[in-house]
Amino acid sequence: MATSTTKNPPPGPAHFAMNHPDLTDQEYQHIAEFVHKASGINLLDGKKELVRARLGKRIVQLQFRDFKSYFKYIMNDQSGDELVFLLDALATNLTSFWREPAHFEFMSNVMLPELEKRRKKPGGGGPRLRIWSCACSSGEEPYTIAMMVFEKNHYFAAGGYFKILATDLSTKVLNIAKRGEYGPEAVKNIPPHILKNHLSKISHDKGGDHWKINENIRRIIAFRRLNLMEPLPLKKPMDLIFCRNVMIYFDRETITDLVNKFYRILEVGGYLFIGHSESLSGLTHNFQYVAPCIYRKMS
Repeated sequence: MATSTTKNPPPGPAHFAMNHPDLTDQEYQHIAEFVHKASGINLLDGKKELVRARLGKRIVQLQFRDFKSYFKYIMNDQSGDELVFLLDALATNLTSFWREPAHFEFMSNVMLPELEKRRKKPGGGGPRLRIWSCACSSGEEPYTIAMMVFEKNHYFAAGGYFKILATDLSTKVLNIAKRGEYGPEAVKNIPPHILKNHLSKISHDKGGDHWKINENIRRIIAFRRLNLMEPLPLKKPMDLIFCRNVMIYFDRETITDLVNKFYRILEVGGYLFIGHSESLSGLTHNFQYVAPCIYRKMS
């Protein structure tokens, strides 16, 4: 479990449940509606037991009698800290290095050479590259992006302003990402020469080889907590947005709103990558389809 910054409330009733309390249909409905409004996550399709299991531990820890009391506490918590904890508990974070490798190949072989050609033209902006990993989880995605740029494109890696914004709803996974330390299972998909070039082996008391992302890669990336349902605090346009395996948790209206947010903050000619289980088909948007799960802003 992540360490919450929430101050523990005064203990609830003396005879609070020692096992996970029951979650009534009405309580589940209230929590689902609240979570959807706060984060866009859709819990209305049969995730009652998931909610009960993940939040039940917290209810026992804080000595509340039931979900109703806990929900009331969240609603009255003006700091917002317990909401962060709740969303951390319900968010699903699955990722790996080089996940869906076709995207990284397209970025390296098509997008970056094309962008370099545009940037080198008079008034093209020079070697500036801005990428957003908008659901970065424990960091494997943005670190993969950075390593690929360093391996494949000297123009952006060494010659100018190359930055990656990596955001997530979960503070728990962001703390892991910021450390940049990974065990043997996590790094198994990294090609050996890239592992050697961009990670350093570190000692670890849990056994096995553990690795840390090198400083030249870590300094490229700014990790921030961001709720995609809130106004996006981005002041400069992006060249590429990774939003993979996020929209599967959203309803159609939420996806449409988010996709159009992405369109507005991309540079003309910029790209959006989505997950292989996702599609923009049937949505109202201005993106041009390029390849499976790859879209482009043309104007």
